[in-house]
Order: sequence, then C-alpha cells, then structure tokens
Amino acid sequence: MRHAFGFLLGVLLTPALAYGAAWGYVQAGQSFDGAGQEITDSTRMYGAFALLAAVGLVTGVIIVARWASPLVSLVPALALLGLSVYFLIDPGRVLDLPAKVPPAGDLDFGLRMLLGSGIYAMMGFALLMPTWAPRRWGADREDEETAAEAYYPAVQR
Repeated sequence: MRHAFGFLLGVLLTPALAYGAAWGYVQAGQSFDGAGQEITDSTRMYGAFALLAAVGLVTGVIIVARWASPLVSLVPALALLGLSVYFLIDPGRVLDLPAKVPPAGDLDFGLRMLLGSGIYAMMGFALLMPTWAPRRWGADREDEETAAEAYYPAVQR
C-alpha cells in the first residue's frame, strides 16, 4: 500500500515540480532588468523566489524522507530524465510539447528554458538518488526506540 500511495504521490508531484520551477523562473526573469541591474517589480520577485524555494523544499523533502516510498522520487525522476533525453534526441519535437499542454503563454517559455538548460536533468538525477537506498524499499520499519537501542546498546534508559 505504501508503494501505491508513493506512485500516486509521484505522479501528482511531477507536474507540480516542473510547472512550479518553470513559472518561478519566468516570474523571476520578468521582475528584473539585467541591463540596468535593478529589480523592477520586487513583489513579483519575492513571489517567484518563494515559489522556487518551495519547489526546492519539496524536492529536498522527497530526497531525504525516510518514510517515503522510493516511487515518490522515482516517478518524477524518470519523467524529468526521460524528457531531457528526448530533448537531446529530438529537440524540435520536445520544444513543441509545452504549446500542446495547457496553460500556454509565459509558462511555455519557462518549460523550454529549464529543459534546454539542463535544469530538469539535474532535478531528475537528484530525485533518482534516493531510489538506490535499500532502506526505502523495505516494508519492515523499526520504531525509533528499537533503532536507537540497537545503535546505542550501552545507553541506559
């Protein structure tokens, strides 16, 4: 049951991570003037950075969470890596995909830029790493006291 829930959560998190990072990237890019070296819309910049921080936080929690099924990180990892490999094989066809999926507009630009710059490949590899940890695949979970007693046998309680 844990792996079924992990698969479902991974399927839901995949577009959330991809679209969240793309939208944050676009909003951050539109809120400053690179030539003038100034922030033109600080409210938009703070919102964009908050969204990017939230995407980073969710990604980090997925990577380090011991309770999570490895499928929570494996599903988005395979999707992001598959999309990146497909980009390397046929960039024209992959760069047309965002226009076919709603919503259109600035978000399409963000999806294309993060894909072309390799950010999605980097996120995919980071999310792939926890799936190699054998402790995440096991169904048997020791409670914290038992684990602590096994690790610190000389400690008296």
